[in-house]
Amino acid sequence: MKRRLKQFGIWIALFTVLSGAGLFLLRGPLLRHIADRRIEALSARYGIRIAYVSLKMPSLTSVRVEGLSMVPFGRDTLLRLASAEVKLDFLPLLRGNLSIRKVDTEGLACTFVKQGMVSNYDFLFRSSGKSLSVPDADGGTSIGYAGRIERALGVLFRLLPEDAVMRRTVLTGRRDSVCTRFYMPEFVLDNRVYDSDIEVVEGDMRGKWHIGGTLDCGTRLIKGHLHSSEKGQRIVMPYIRPHYGAAVAFDSIAFSLAQEDPEADEQLLKGNAEINGLEVHHAALSPDTIGLNRWKIDYLLRAGERFIELDSATEVHFNRLSFHPFVRAEKKGRWHFTASVHRPPFPAQDLFSSLPAGLFRHVQGLQASGELSYDLCMDIDFNRLDSLKFSSDLRGHGFSIIRMGAADLARMSEEFEYTAYEHDQPVRTFLVGPSNPDFRPLSCISPLLQMAVMQSEDGSFFYHDGFYPGAIQEALAYDLQKGRFARGGSSITMQLVKNVFLNRHKNIARKLEEALIVWLIESQHLTSKKRMYEVYLNIIEWGPLVYGAAEASRFYFGKEPSDLSVSEAIFLASIIPKPKHFRSVFNSDATLRENQLEYYRVIARRLAAKGLMTEEEAETFCPDVQIKGEARKVLNEELIVNN
Repeated sequence: MKRRLKQFGIWIALFTVLSGAGLFLLRGPLLRHIADRRIEALSARYGIRIAYVSLKMPSLTSVRVEGLSMVPFGRDTLLRLASAEVKLDFLPLLRGNLSIRKVDTEGLACTFVKQGMVSNYDFLFRSSGKSLSVPDADGGTSIGYAGRIERALGVLFRLLPEDAVMRRTVLTGRRDSVCTRFYMPEFVLDNRVYDSDIEVVEGDMRGKWHIGGTLDCGTRLIKGHLHSSEKGQRIVMPYIRPHYGAAVAFDSIAFSLAQEDPEADEQLLKGNAEINGLEVHHAALSPDTIGLNRWKIDYLLRAGERFIELDSATEVHFNRLSFHPFVRAEKKGRWHFTASVHRPPFPAQDLFSSLPAGLFRHVQGLQASGELSYDLCMDIDFNRLDSLKFSSDLRGHGFSIIRMGAADLARMSEEFEYTAYEHDQPVRTFLVGPSNPDFRPLSCISPLLQMAVMQSEDGSFFYHDGFYPGAIQEALAYDLQKGRFARGGSSITMQLVKNVFLNRHKNIARKLEEALIVWLIESQHLTSKKRMYEVYLNIIEWGPLVYGAAEASRFYFGKEPSDLSVSEAIFLASIIPKPKHFRSVFNSDATLRENQLEYYRVIARRLAAKGLMTEEEAETFCPDVQIKGEARKVLNEELIVNN
C-alpha cells in the first residue's frame, strides 16, 4: 500500500513538473491566444482596431509588447507604442489578481482628436453593459458610493507600478484647429518617488513644467506637485484660452490623497490641495484679472452607501481667511444637499485683505477695524424643493470702516452722477439730485406710488438690513425648479447696489460683491433708508429710455408723480420687472388684460392696510388705466402692427 502511494505521489509530482514546463514553454502562444480573443471582443464591442507586432513573455511574471496601436474604425489613430515591458507580482497572479510591479515603455504616443462633434475617443464613454450597482428594494444600491470608491482605488493602486520608466511619451490633443502637445522626455518612478519634466506647446505658447511626488501603493498614498521648471516663469494652462476665452495661470499646485482605515461601512479619504499665485481672466467674471495669492484645503471626505460628505474637520485657507465647511450630498431618489459654515469672530481686515484682486473691485483697498463672524446654512432636497432652507448671516462686532476702497460706498447720500446701461452699453447719464430738473424728492412723489412700488418690490424695505431671507429662499427654490435664473429675490437695496455700483451680468462673482456692498451700506448706515428709496424711485427704468418717477408719470399719463391715481400708481409698480414690455399687459383695444386684475386687487388691499385707501374702496376697486402722452403713441403703433 505504501509503495503504491509513493508511486502515485511520484506521478503527481512528475505531472505537475511536466505541466509547469509545458506552460512555461507554451506561455508565449498561450498569451497571444488569450490576447487575440480579448482584442477581438473589444474590437466588436467598441469599434476599434488593436494590433501589435510582437507579444512575448520573457518570464512567467513579465510581458513585453512591441508595435502596439489602437485605431477606432474610421477615425484617427488614438494610441501608438513602440515597446513596453510589464512585470507582475507573482503571488497575486496565482490568486487571479493582476498587480503590476514595474513598467518600462518606449515611444508612447496618445492623440485625442475632435472635429466638431466627432472624436476618436468617444468609445471610451460608451457603456459596457455592466453596472457597478444593483438597485435594492429601497431604491438604493447594493454597491454604494463607499463600495465604488473602494473598488476604484483598489484597482488603481493594484495597477499602478512600484517602479516605472517611460521614455519619449507624447500626449496630443487636437480640437478643430487648435493643437495642444505634452512631451515627457523621461518619466521615472523609483522607490515610490516620481519625477519628470514636461514640455508644453500650444500655438505660440511654450512652457516647461516639472512634476514630482510620491506614490505608495502599500499605504494607498499619492502626493504630487506641479510648477514651472523655468526660473521666474509661471504655469499657463493650455486649452482653456482658445476654447473658452479664459486665461488661467499659477505659480504652483500641490496635492495629496490617502485612503484611511474605513469606519463601519464608510470610506475615508484624507489629504490636501494647494494652489499659489492663481490668476484668472474671463470677461464674464470680471473685466480685470482675478488674482488669488494662496488657496489651500485640508480635507476629510466620507462616503457611505448613499452619501458623500465633506467632514467639518475640513479646513479651507483663503489668503488670510480660514473656515471649516460641511457639505453633504445624499441620494434618496433625487439628490439632497446640505451645507453649513460657522466662522467665529475674526479680525475684519482679514476679510478685506483676502478678497481676490479684480473680483471685488469696489471694496478693494477698504480698511476696517473690529471683528466679523459668519454663518451659512443650506438645505436643498430635490425631492421636495418647497422645503428648501437657506440663510447667510454676516455680523459685525465693533466693526467700522476706517477708509473706503476703490469706490465711495456712501455716494448715494449726496447728489451723484448715474449712468444707465443696456446690454452692458451706457445709454443715459444724469444727476440724481436737485441739479436735475427731472429729480423728485419723496415729498413730490405720490404716497400711492411710493407704497405701491414698495409693496410690489420689497414690502419690508424699511425694516430689514438689506436682505429679505424669505424672498431669497423662495427665489432660490423657484430658480432650481425652473433650472435657470427665473426670479431674483432682490431687495430694493440689492437692486440699487446692482444699478449704481455693479454691472448687470448674472454670475456668482457679481452676486457675492453685491451682497458684501449691501451689507456694508446697511450695517454702517452709509446711506439712510429714506434717501435710498428716493434714489430708487428716481433711477429705476420704467420704459424705453424712461428713468425715474417724473419721466414715467409724464411718459404714461402726462402728469406729475404727485398727481397719480390709485390705478396709475399700481400700473407703474406692475411694469418695473419688465419695463420695456408694458404693451403686453393691454388688450388690442388698449384695456387691461384680465390676468392683470388680480394683481391690482392685491396691491389695492395692501394700500388699504397701510391706510392709503379704505377697505371698502379696496374691495370694490376696479382699475382704470388710461395711457396718454408718448406711451399712447407707442401703444397705438404696436396695436396697429398686431392687427
